[in-house]
Amino acid sequence: MNSSAALPLLILGSSLLPGLVIFFLPESRVRTRSALNLLGALLKLVLVGVMVWGVFNGTSYETRLPLIPGLDFVLHADALSLLFVTLSSVLWLVTTIYAIGYLEDSPHRSRFFGFFSLCVTATVGVAMAGNLVTFLLFYELLTLATYPLIVHRGTEVARLAGLSYLRYTIAGGALLMIGTVWLYTLCGTLEFTYGGFVHELASASTSRESLVVIFVLLIAGLGVKAALVPLHGWLPQAMVAPAPVSALLHAVAVVKAGAFGIVRVIYDVYGIEFAANLGVTLPLAILAAATIVYASVRALFQDDLKRRLAFSTISQISYITLGVATVGPIAAIGGIVHLVHQGLMKITLFFCAGNLAETLGVHKVSEMDGVAHRMPWTMAAFTLGALGMIGVPPLAGFISKWYLGTGAMAAGQEWIVAVLVGSSVLNAAYFLPIIYAAWFREAKGAWPAEQPRGSAETRWTLLLPPLVTALFALAVGLLASVPFSPLEWAQLIAEREYGR
Repeated sequence: MNSSAALPLLILGSSLLPGLVIFFLPESRVRTRSALNLLGALLKLVLVGVMVWGVFNGTSYETRLPLIPGLDFVLHADALSLLFVTLSSVLWLVTTIYAIGYLEDSPHRSRFFGFFSLCVTATVGVAMAGNLVTFLLFYELLTLATYPLIVHRGTEVARLAGLSYLRYTIAGGALLMIGTVWLYTLCGTLEFTYGGFVHELASASTSRESLVVIFVLLIAGLGVKAALVPLHGWLPQAMVAPAPVSALLHAVAVVKAGAFGIVRVIYDVYGIEFAANLGVTLPLAILAAATIVYASVRALFQDDLKRRLAFSTISQISYITLGVATVGPIAAIGGIVHLVHQGLMKITLFFCAGNLAETLGVHKVSEMDGVAHRMPWTMAAFTLGALGMIGVPPLAGFISKWYLGTGAMAAGQEWIVAVLVGSSVLNAAYFLPIIYAAWFREAKGAWPAEQPRGSAETRWTLLLPPLVTALFALAVGLLASVPFSPLEWAQLIAEREYGR
């Protein structure tokens, strides 16, 4: 196997092998476990960097292994997969540092970090899948690897949240599998193809109705993890998981895998033009818009901080679906780049929520009066993440919303602009009161007087990650036009799909 075929497998192995070893480590082997986690995350980042540079210079990376007669196991690097793989690799390293600090004195850490590594392996597999059957395999592995993380605390509430997660995601996986098998019987292939393969390979006798039904099955299966309304119910319940898991669910793994899959189906299975001709893109855009508004309204009434952030995720992740379903290159850029922008902003917010809970015991919005005086750096990072979600320039969220809005106008879909404006107003309504209370109100009681470590507001392993991701969220907005930026990669993907 040559290097261009081996590299995708090496990227998978950089998290899979450390994870398998970690399962068998005694709880007392803290340094060994931490070293394996960090070395695996660093190695993955280096390998992804090699792949990005190679693809930029014209090298093709593909692993193809026989699976069953007529279908191969395929890992492939293209602009879209690299955008997701790079995001996952960067945020895995940051989340690993955070999780090491957050779980410092917790039981069952070997189990946690083992499944944590499997979860990232499945996510990277979803990103690099070269056909729909490989995607399905990793998509289901992601479900199985994430469940133990949700129920990690072992409480009754965690157990119920885990059961809800399994019910939703297993049902979604079944729908995705039915659609995949049906599509294979019509087309004889499941290979992701620029511009889609359905319109070229479906038999002449295939009815449009069948293709529409298959599209609905695929989107419904993916929409569970993407938390499209009414398939979103598992996500707020999953907030009982530890903060590193919440960060992983919302910014790197599960919801992002669902949204990424929707992009793949629209662009590389059906093709955007054929999907539009079938009449399935407008209903999908309307569903995404409804999810954005509904979840934003629900977020207003959540006093639990992590639940408010969960409903914010349900809203924000649907920007990706809205962008690709708008049918236009500019809106597509906004939706695709939000894959990265949302991840950076939302992981910052969950890191900060974890810091408040771990250090001050603050779990509710109503408890946040004056917290910035006790934890100024944490709240500075939170403020940047929240302002980005609102769409304040020059932060990452502004870039996404600008392209979505101008793209909607260019596509003659002016109603989408009203949705974006309404969403931004609602974002402000549920984030600004938090920021105001934290910075400008006096604390209702005394915070713990003892500083955790020296003069720092919390352990450095908890403080560094949100500061880094908040700066990333600022940098990708300020430097949006520089080479290799997320926006540039989104433009490359849109040019590929629309030929412009």
